[in-house]
Amino acid sequence: MAFTATIDTTQLFPIITLTDLATNTQAEIYSFGALLNKFIVQKENTSLDVVDGFASPNDAIANITNGFKSAFLSPFTCRMNEGEYAFDGTGYKVEKFFLPPHAIHGLVYDAIFTIEETESTDTYSSIKLSYTYNKEDVGYPFCYTISHIWKLEADNKLTVSSSASHLNSHPIPYAQGWHPYFKLGTSVEDYTLQFSTDKHVEFDETLLPTGNIIDDTRFKEGTLLKDIFLDNCFHLSDEGQHTCVLKNDIAQITILPDASYPYLQIYTPPHKTSIAIENLSGAPDCFNNGLGLLLIEPNTPTHFATTYSVTLFN
Repeated sequence: MAFTATIDTTQLFPIITLTDLATNTQAEIYSFGALLNKFIVQKENTSLDVVDGFASPNDAIANITNGFKSAFLSPFTCRMNEGEYAFDGTGYKVEKFFLPPHAIHGLVYDAIFTIEETESTDTYSSIKLSYTYNKEDVGYPFCYTISHIWKLEADNKLTVSSSASHLNSHPIPYAQGWHPYFKLGTSVEDYTLQFSTDKHVEFDETLLPTGNIIDDTRFKEGTLLKDIFLDNCFHLSDEGQHTCVLKNDIAQITILPDASYPYLQIYTPPHKTSIAIENLSGAPDCFNNGLGLLLIEPNTPTHFATTYSVTLFN
């Protein structure tokens, strides 16, 4: 077969590697968090890992909350105002993790996912992982199951398809995203970023939406990130393909989210060695402001997907 999916069980938790044998492109996925830890692309004598990941599952366990690298955000995204919200006439407060004064990044970023199945063919390899949340946090007393399928195809193409479903007797509030950091072998100052939106969600001083949408056309045609700091949420239009392109002189990453992800969060950390580009189904604090908040019906899976393609120039 042209593609393989292998599982390393010698670490604390399994590591899955999807490989394109024709090019030796590899995607490394941890069962811890179902997170993408490496995406290594090759061209002739050049090899580049475009994901800012961890040294090992132990490193991920110890440091996942230091930047939340590659973490899946569920059942809420980014920040929730002091961890509190009301649903169906009842008030709740989550307890999982706070960056004071707000709860951040959901409840399953450190979950241990079960490997459901792998598949290898002449055209792709894939892995499916799942986790059932069972009311571990008093602030979200709604059981649900989340699954992720990572699929590697030719031409350095990697897709993550997710679904969330539940068996509660009523709809439950939900939002999903994930928090990868990408690197292209140089400083972020050398990167050009382009995506198709001209609006961003205004934040207050604690990075919660104010309710205002601000015109912002900086990135429609592509902008060099030199001297630009970003910790912003952009609202994507309701029409067309929302392509996001990150590139420098070495490589280009093309990100293609489907319509399930109408928000794009961008963060440039102080170290400038990588950049977070986060596809979100709902804006920060959507449990309170309603921006993209989903109400998932019982026995009705909700789906999300994003595809990443990498091109090496040298």
